[in-house]
Amino acid sequence: MTAPAAPVEAIPLEVWAPSAATVQLVSPTGTAAMTPGDSGWWHGSLPGDPAGVDYGFTVDGSGPFPDPRSRRQPNGVHELSRTFDARAHAWQDGAWRGRQLAGATIYELHIGTFTPEGTLDAAAGRLDHLVSLGVDFVELLPVNGFNGTHNWGYDGVLWYAVHEGYGGPAAYQRFVDACHAAGIGVIQDVVHNHLGPSGNYLPNFGPYLSDAEGNTWGASVNLDGQDSDEVRGYIIDSALMWLRDYHVDGLRLDAVHALKDHSAVHLLEQLAGEVAALSAAVGRPLTLIAESDLNDPRLITPRESNGYGLDAQWSDDFHHAVHVALTGETVGYYADFAPLGALAKVLTRGFFHDGTLSTFRGRHHGRPIDVERMPAWRLVVASQNHDQIGNRAIGDRLSAQLDTGQLGIAAALTLLGPFTPMLFMGEEWGARTPWQFFTSHPEPDLGLATAEGRIGEFARMGWDPAVVPDPQDSATFERSKLDWTELHRPDAGRLLALYQDLAGLRRRLEDLTDPRFTRLAVAFDEADGWLALTRGTTEIVINLSTSGRWIPVTGDSVLLGFADNADAMPTLDGGRVLLPPHSVAVLG
Repeated sequence: MTAPAAPVEAIPLEVWAPSAATVQLVSPTGTAAMTPGDSGWWHGSLPGDPAGVDYGFTVDGSGPFPDPRSRRQPNGVHELSRTFDARAHAWQDGAWRGRQLAGATIYELHIGTFTPEGTLDAAAGRLDHLVSLGVDFVELLPVNGFNGTHNWGYDGVLWYAVHEGYGGPAAYQRFVDACHAAGIGVIQDVVHNHLGPSGNYLPNFGPYLSDAEGNTWGASVNLDGQDSDEVRGYIIDSALMWLRDYHVDGLRLDAVHALKDHSAVHLLEQLAGEVAALSAAVGRPLTLIAESDLNDPRLITPRESNGYGLDAQWSDDFHHAVHVALTGETVGYYADFAPLGALAKVLTRGFFHDGTLSTFRGRHHGRPIDVERMPAWRLVVASQNHDQIGNRAIGDRLSAQLDTGQLGIAAALTLLGPFTPMLFMGEEWGARTPWQFFTSHPEPDLGLATAEGRIGEFARMGWDPAVVPDPQDSATFERSKLDWTELHRPDAGRLLALYQDLAGLRRRLEDLTDPRFTRLAVAFDEADGWLALTRGTTEIVINLSTSGRWIPVTGDSVLLGFADNADAMPTLDGGRVLLPPHSVAVLG
């Protein structure tokens, strides 16, 4: 007797298309009309396995288009979506209780260039290296669906999907599980201020974009116009998806200054409230970090004090001050940071531009931080990151300009300063591979426009457009991959050991994670080129000059010394220390 066939499971699907007269659900087996519901939502279902049925939507006869909330795009952003059941993963991180940002160290990486394979599974195989650096969080550049095979990630058009070339959503879950097993949290970089130039079908469904006000990348997202409630919901649901379904520990919010929102409750404040509620429900810290060009502490002021309630924000002022102090480069936006006093101000006040004149912008910029109340960990800082390397004409790292001693100074200022430190992949050994701007747009016209626009961006910085690599050339992408064999170089080994030693000091000495601005002081000598940062009873003393320098100190023991000359060491002599050229010492 033949057993009865198992019932075919129905997969419910819905899509928001408020102005459509008809919406059809399309699959390889045929089409089916969807039923209109409340608030512009259409409803339907497909028979099949929730883990793998291809489908799309036609809207008023046009399409088929991928699902705006697609979890998987196995054949690219122009093709049908595929269902993905996030609940199917057997999570192994039940003992994971999360990480708070205060006192933590972040490591920023791009999945496509972190390893030769460029996949999430391959990146998971390198986590032991990050553990050796004392890394608490890994921050991934955007991984959502974009057109082409490789991209920085900021051209994404499907905010719920994981790029298939990285391994797709299942590989993402495995990666997060592996990070948590290693004691490392995951921060995902997400982009909500614009969409990429190819594969954006959202306007076919509804008013996701605004015609009223654009930004650097084109049309703004509709955050405060007609039907914007659903658009805001689209963004917030995406953010919560990463935190809930993929067990991510935090989000880095790209370029929030480009979010055009005149609502009484800004999208960022609304998002912070939703994330705080989810954090309470799941019982672990969930962190929101903004990238902002505003130097406005309102972003990181708690909601109960009438701020937006984000946990932290990037501080480019720190990068600029360190970069100028070490390289002497003062073109473009670096010009205001030429005096060594700029670095001293950043270390003690958080922002350099806090209402001061920005000559690059041609106006006053920023607002002061209340250093009596604001903890310094709310500022995330780096001496190098994807933007500050990749947005240079040739994508050159600090290692292309500085000697090993100077790289050590940058590391000490970042890791032992008062802020939340972030490292960019490869800086810990002085990687010599560049990190350049790369794209893989299949459309020739779009590729050409991207390359030409890239050259035009460098005019204000005074860089030679003739040396700008073609972002569409696959060699530009290949050059940007880390070369892990560089770790065998003696100078790379020295620098890596320094990073590990600095991480050890940061763990061991409470002074180095004390978040109070009021517990630190800075002294410096512009002419002699030295600076001393005092944090409690710990002093970080740096010599930026090419000659030895006697520097007044209060510490009576050398906890760490590092110089360009491996044999040169700091010498203490009754209230002062002799530092070799291009060196740093930590005193206790």
